[in-house]
Amino acid sequence: MAVAAKKQVTTADAVRARLKGGKVDVKGIVFESLLLLALLLSLAILVSLLVEVVSGGAGVLRERGMDFLTGNLSVVTALTAGIGQGIYGSLMLILIVAVVAFPLGIGAAIYLEEYAPDTRFTRFVNVNIRNLAGVPSIVYGLLGLSIFVQMLGSVTGGKSLLTGGLTLAVLVLPIVIITSAEALRAVPSSIREAGFGVGATPWQVIRSHVLPSAAPGILTGTVLSIARALGETAPLLVVGAVTGFLATGGANFIEQLQGKFTSLPTIIYRWSTLPNASFREQLTPAAIIVLLAVTLLANATAIILRNRYERKW
Repeated sequence: MAVAAKKQVTTADAVRARLKGGKVDVKGIVFESLLLLALLLSLAILVSLLVEVVSGGAGVLRERGMDFLTGNLSVVTALTAGIGQGIYGSLMLILIVAVVAFPLGIGAAIYLEEYAPDTRFTRFVNVNIRNLAGVPSIVYGLLGLSIFVQMLGSVTGGKSLLTGGLTLAVLVLPIVIITSAEALRAVPSSIREAGFGVGATPWQVIRSHVLPSAAPGILTGTVLSIARALGETAPLLVVGAVTGFLATGGANFIEQLQGKFTSLPTIIYRWSTLPNASFREQLTPAAIIVLLAVTLLANATAIILRNRYERKW
């Protein structure tokens, strides 16, 4: 075995040397060095930003703790301002996105990959879905303003939490469709052929074999969509996110869905524009730290679910 392995390594080295022709690949070395430089530069920028944010916001989290995490939104005094309403609003928005965008996106991907024939219309739909994934988020905000606020205002409550969630759901829907379709396309055709060979229907093959095999890739798409939805600000401002005082009262769940709302990115944006230095230099970095923590928690949950599917299948 050792002799065979040694002979294989020797053969590989000989082939590699033959391809290089005994010359130094200067262009390859330069290209590799540029890639490494780009990686190090990106990491340096990321680390510097994280250091600045943590150094500015750690004091607030250490001194105020739960008071900051549960306090109400304010733009008047930095001593009592908190992000409790923003955390609740962001989590509710993500819940609406999950309920609306994920079933629609995964269902559309299944139809396009497993049922729709390869026609000019299907290719046209696929191209437009990929184009929609690159549309600026402010455009989706205007779409939500015209449809969910003006046309369907009697149902959504106008500029409400439900409107914000539906707008974000439409925003991330192309991402969910694209990633789910890629995951379904990556499933080997032999799995489908084996199911059809034993007499299973297309739905039985998709439900019992294709979807479980594609689940890790689909959950990766949910991670990307959750991360984008959590960080969006512009569309929420367009559809009525509150940036100042927000009174919730004793409203029930339905009334909260049709009532005013705010989110962590909205609070960060608003505080960063205030003339008060305490808001800009202390509370804003602290809110950014919490937003990063919430995003990492949501992503970690999706990654854990993905790994469980990978081990199971």
